[in-house]
Amino acid sequence: MNTIITPAGLAAANQSRRELDGRVAVVTGSTSGIGLAIAEALAARGAMVVLNGFGDREAIEGTCARLSGTHEVSVLYDDADMSAPAEAAGMVERARRALGPVDILVNNAGIQHVAPIEDFPPEKWEAILSVNLSAVFHTTRAALGSMKARGWGRIVNIASAHGLVASPFKSAYVAAKHGVIGLTKVTALEAAESGVTCNAVCPGYVWTPLVAGQVAGQARAHGLSEEEVVKKVFLKEQPTGRFATVEEIATTVVFLCSAGAGSVTGVALPVDGGWTAH
Repeated sequence: MNTIITPAGLAAANQSRRELDGRVAVVTGSTSGIGLAIAEALAARGAMVVLNGFGDREAIEGTCARLSGTHEVSVLYDDADMSAPAEAAGMVERARRALGPVDILVNNAGIQHVAPIEDFPPEKWEAILSVNLSAVFHTTRAALGSMKARGWGRIVNIASAHGLVASPFKSAYVAAKHGVIGLTKVTALEAAESGVTCNAVCPGYVWTPLVAGQVAGQARAHGLSEEEVVKKVFLKEQPTGRFATVEEIATTVVFLCSAGAGSVTGVALPVDGGWTAH
């Protein structure tokens, strides 16, 4: 049987695809990997996007131009350092001046260091908590009041499966991500009657260029094949036996920003291939 698509049906489909038209989204740590996939998915739904992160300035400007041209939305770049409270908060204000009040805030920036507690450099501990946890507070503090006053907002914090369970040698990362989930719940409760939601997405291992490099490095260090490293190290706790994709994480974020997720708040949502189902 042929499917007949009416003009009204086409309009509804287009509206769904552009549900975020006119919204302003800030995505931290979005010049590559998961953050960039999230930024592109939001732009594809019509949101104006502020990218943030490190990288080659010319390449980043090319990314902005590509996203803007492909999705016909404004895409800007802000080089705020998420380890600096004033810069993290200032990015939200600069986005407001350039595009309008921030409607969607995705806190994705993060760094990592692996070492036993007794050997963990204190400066690495401070840096990880600053970028992975404190920056979430500073950007949220800067954006939340305006969201509440306007009666709509979406805050999505990219936590980790390590915000729900622990692994050895990742003390600062695990502590920070557990903190992100706690802060997510507090934000959700404080904003519950205002039309603003706050949720955390908790990815397991996701295939990115950074992870690909780590796999190759571990293989060289341990004299294993890359396939063995993936199976025995990275995906040991991930029952699906495969990496999540950046597109899967981005699609989850888009859902949490949609009208259909208006009653979803305070949730720590695993996207971890069953890791935390153990």
